[in-house]
Amino acid sequence: MKKTKIFLMAVFCLMISAIAKADDTPIAPETLPQDAKTFVQTNFSGKKIIYAEKDWNSYECRLDDGTKIEFNKKGVWQKIDCKGMTAVPAAIVPKAIQKYVDSNFKNCVVTKIDKERYGYEVELSNDIDLRFNYKGQFIGMDD
Repeated sequence: MKKTKIFLMAVFCLMISAIAKADDTPIAPETLPQDAKTFVQTNFSGKKIIYAEKDWNSYECRLDDGTKIEFNKKGVWQKIDCKGMTAVPAAIVPKAIQKYVDSNFKNCVVTKIDKERYGYEVELSNDIDLRFNYKGQFIGMDD
């Protein structure tokens, strides 16, 4: 009986994750929320949105240089991944975080930034992940 419950629970979890993934629907880039389009135009000048998708509570777009940006349903950025090719634009990285990186990781740039519940997680060009609170204070490294 216990094995049956575990098996059914596993099948249920797989079904839920499949349904969640199925919600990702490609959309025309011009149908992104206005705040998202303005954000891309302002911070990634000269880059073109080549793909966009929507799920039940967020949007994602990819730019022609490989950058991936995730937005919440209102069009506010949540994650930016420049795929290690370029730096996240300086205007996006909080000043305190940029100052910490400049002071402690010479010759490195932020290539990825995520808004998390506790603050920010950034990945540097040397593949080191750093965590900061919302005030930009360093709180740790991830392995």
